Amino acid sequence: MTKGEGNDQVVEEGREIIPLLTPYKMGNFNLSHRIVLPPLTRTRSYNFVPQPHAALYYSQRATKGGFLIGEASGVSHTAQGYPNTPGIWTREQVEAWKPIVSSVHEKGAIFFCQLWHAGRVSNYGMYDISLKVNPQYHAQTSLFGKISSIMMLQNKYPPPRRLRTNEIPLIVNDFKIAAENAMEAGFDGVEIHGGNGYLLDQFLKDKVNDRDDEYGGSLENRCRFPLEVIKAIADEIGADKVGVRLSPFADYNDCKDSDPQVLGTYMAESLNQLGILYCHMIEPRMVTQFNKSDTTKWSLMPIREVFKGTFIVAGGYDRNEGNCAIAGGAADLVAYGRLFLANPDLPKRFELNVDEFNHPDPATFYTHHPVHGYTDYPFLQTTI
Repeated sequence: MTKGEGNDQVVEEGREIIPLLTPYKMGNFNLSHRIVLPPLTRTRSYNFVPQPHAALYYSQRATKGGFLIGEASGVSHTAQGYPNTPGIWTREQVEAWKPIVSSVHEKGAIFFCQLWHAGRVSNYGMYDISLKVNPQYHAQTSLFGKISSIMMLQNKYPPPRRLRTNEIPLIVNDFKIAAENAMEAGFDGVEIHGGNGYLLDQFLKDKVNDRDDEYGGSLENRCRFPLEVIKAIADEIGADKVGVRLSPFADYNDCKDSDPQVLGTYMAESLNQLGILYCHMIEPRMVTQFNKSDTTKWSLMPIREVFKGTFIVAGGYDRNEGNCAIAGGAADLVAYGRLFLANPDLPKRFELNVDEFNHPDPATFYTHHPVHGYTDYPFLQTTI
């Protein structure tokens, strides 16, 4: 008998050991495999309220002992950056999430809610533009404008205003209340979105954050606001139910840092002090949200070696790369975005090592149809 890497689960001799399909204990959660559904914005939550069709979408991708992270959910009415994305700040939204969460739990999966604030990345006219906030004085053009034809948004972005220092505690409180709401809706925990060029990432990155108060300038100051959000949520619902997503190396939404390795390491050390359950890191090779580079001088390994909790990696992995990451100790779990979107039975396809995969259709990523490109990707015939 041999033991699986990084856990005490025993696997039988004579059987192929597929690292991605070995069990893993993430804090108090017993996972049956290492394949994660990451947050994927789907824009099917009309008027920011989760819809019944989301129950089918998520339950299709749920397996016993699997780990799913819900699409980014706004923490307030001014946090939204995309049309028809869900929120978690109203009673109506909480009640709408409950049957969706139940559908995932009925399959035996663990389900976290991702909390976000888009900050300056927002669509013109979605709400009073005077409320559109930003860490600095001058905004630069959002990458979101470059994909607006896909999102069917207007390619117009009014300049955001600087977030006042005395407003920051209010946003921290919005995150805390949203976390409370997520737990009331039945989620097993929350993931705080600290990447992809949204509000918390805008404070972290020195290309964007040019503040001269206690939330700008030094590395410690730039990290202060995100860490205040994380601590407030951990204190409220328990650090063992909190994960954080970061993208220190990426230039998403025109949000870049001059020394991402130091930034990522500092955040990992800070998360250790808070006892956070997991850190969900985007690979340096994902230079934008849709483009992967074949070469990069950066690596997640120094951050992986620092962080003491569960380490999740994301960034264009295939089956072989994911298995190598787990077997080599580069990650505990691997998140598959577009591949899982297009293949709701992805763990089964990996188990069977099939060559047959549905190809994701970018044209339907962000449409608002309740079925097309959402719940109509076919399963393998052998799983029916």
